[in-house]
Order: sequence, then C-alpha cells, then structure tokens
Amino acid sequence: MLGMAAMVHWSKGKMLAGRYGAVVVSPEYRLAGKAPYPAALHDCMDALRYLYRHAEELGVDPERIIVGGESAGGGLAAAVCLYNRDHDRIPVCMQIPLYPMLDCEDTPSSADNHGKGWNTRRNHRGWSVYLRDLYRTDRVPKYASVSRETDYRGLPAAYTYVLDGEPFHDETLSYISSLQEAGVPAHVDVYHGDIHSFDALFWTQNARDASAALCRAYEAIVLKGRKQ
Repeated sequence: MLGMAAMVHWSKGKMLAGRYGAVVVSPEYRLAGKAPYPAALHDCMDALRYLYRHAEELGVDPERIIVGGESAGGGLAAAVCLYNRDHDRIPVCMQIPLYPMLDCEDTPSSADNHGKGWNTRRNHRGWSVYLRDLYRTDRVPKYASVSRETDYRGLPAAYTYVLDGEPFHDETLSYISSLQEAGVPAHVDVYHGDIHSFDALFWTQNARDASAALCRAYEAIVLKGRKQ
C-alpha cells in the first residue's frame, strides 16, 4: 500500500516478488486530498477481499497472504489487519507495516521533528487532510489511527523497521510492543538516521541491512524457515 499503484516498482513488495516469487497486488486507493478517511481503508479492504476470493486464478496461496505498506501505507496496512480481524477474518499470515503512520497525536519523536522527507509540519498536515473534521477530536476511530486500539490480540505476526531519528519511531515501537504484549509475534529493527523512506536509498548500508532483515523475517514467518 503505497499511495499510487505504480509506486510498487520501487517498494519492498517488488523485492519480495523478485526474490521469492510472491504475487503483489498494489491497490490504487483514493488519496486523502480528494477522499478522506475511510475511503482508503475501504479501497484496501476491497483489494484484500478480491485477492482472497481470486487467490487460485492469481496464483496466490490463500494461507500465506501478507498485508504490507510503507509510511502512510504502513499505517493503512495495520488498519486493514485490524479491520479484517474485527470483520472479514481473511487469514492474513503476516503484516509488514514499514515505518508506519499510526498515531494522529504527537509522540515524543514526532512532536518536534525536523527529519528529512517527513517532519512534524508535514505530519500534522497529513493527518488533518486524512481525518478532516475528526482531526484533534476524541472521535478518531481506531481504524483511522491504529494507536487508538487497546486490544491487539489476534492480529497477524508483524515485522517492521524504522530509523531512530524519524517522526514515526515512537509509534512504531509502541505498536510492536502492544502486539508483543498481546501475544502476537512481532519484531522491529531500528537503524540510526533521520531520512524517512530510507530504504529507498538502496545503495546505503541501512537500506541493505533492512532488506536483508526483511527477507529473514519473511522466510521465518511466511516460508516457515524454508529458503527458496
């Protein structure tokens, strides 16, 4: 889940497809500027339902479906997993919300952040556009801001990574901690830096290390330790 379907070509989804033969479905969900919450969530849920119902013709193992995304798409991935648990119950085996946008309220790492690519000002603007009249109220649904959830039991196993200097550091760690406390297998790797979407800089050591770690997590959870 990346904002535009074409962005999949420089995502980790493409890497997993190339390395493991994974089938990748990239939903062209409606963006907040024209259609605020819950439009994007509904579009992504429709994509998940389609994938599951047409798994055989798409060459997908319905028992090894992954929901993933990056940044705002990572937040949507987590929201889809939450909504799916509560409603559709499609058997998602893994979630990969990379440096996800999960908390519509400021956290210690997002409150006064001047990182590269994303910062406090952009974060406030992003949430205000997505939530519109709900922004900065006590009426924000958990499916809009996953940090609002209090019960994380029954969610898919999770892997993610984040930089220690970017806005989403604290909410990423909080999400993984909440999953672990609920008995969900979950792990986060933290790298040093303040560049949002750092993994797109594929020539850097951080990006190489993150890609390798993601592959190990994929093999452990989806392939059950069997390398292909």
